[in-house]
Amino acid sequence: MSENGPTTAAIYARVSTSDQDVSRQLDEACEHLEGLGVADVEEYPEIVSGAADTDTREVYNRLLDDIENGEFDLVLVHEISRLSRLGPTEIHEFIQHCLEHDTGVEALDVGLKIHVDDGELQQTIYSMVARLMGDLAQIEHQQKLQRIRSGVRAAQSAGKWTGRPPAGFVVEDSYLRVDLAEFLHVREALARVDCGESFATVAGDTGIAESKLRSLHQDRRDLYLSGEAEDDRVNEALTDVRPLQDARAEDPNLEELRERVERLEEATDIDA
Repeated sequence: MSENGPTTAAIYARVSTSDQDVSRQLDEACEHLEGLGVADVEEYPEIVSGAADTDTREVYNRLLDDIENGEFDLVLVHEISRLSRLGPTEIHEFIQHCLEHDTGVEALDVGLKIHVDDGELQQTIYSMVARLMGDLAQIEHQQKLQRIRSGVRAAQSAGKWTGRPPAGFVVEDSYLRVDLAEFLHVREALARVDCGESFATVAGDTGIAESKLRSLHQDRRDLYLSGEAEDDRVNEALTDVRPLQDARAEDPNLEELRERVERLEEATDIDA
């Protein structure tokens, strides 16, 4: 590190699922380092779902190796909780690892700064504060997850649909509804499989992926062919199509199904 501050820095950014975007953490961290005059910056973005993934933290372990090789003056973490979720003692060990190899640590969210030229007592105090902040962040994260789960359970109890709807269904105003044309399209495909046609042939004709067709036939055959579901929310949505369930799965009338699909698709085109 130069007398004017760090010249090389690493950013460790972490998210828990592939649906989350790590770019916000990186952008804000880069902006902070730019304000410090640090131009040589290496980014270490990682997707890790929890402490159980210790053996697969390739990016984190690579960062530790690079710190040990003396490649950075500073490591910047956007949120201290990104380290605390790695394990109960991980944050303390990470800070000690950095300091032992002449690398400072900063956490952007809480303004924590632990530098190599700080006194030993000051470093110890800051490390204790960092661990405490991390533990508090972890507790807050768990409470947030609990509130989300409670909200989902409450919504489900009220008959609302949470998550992705099954094939042939849509979610309108938080409630599951049947997309009639798509529902009958799936039903016809499954009925053809029941009649002995191969999954590959039916998939090619209908445009439904073969893997998806196999999954629907295995897990939800009764839903589409008999209008039966264990979930009350699905049963409520099926009220609109039960009059069309007169063709039983054991003897499906494919021509009639095709005609219904065609009529519904034509009606959809006219309405559009």
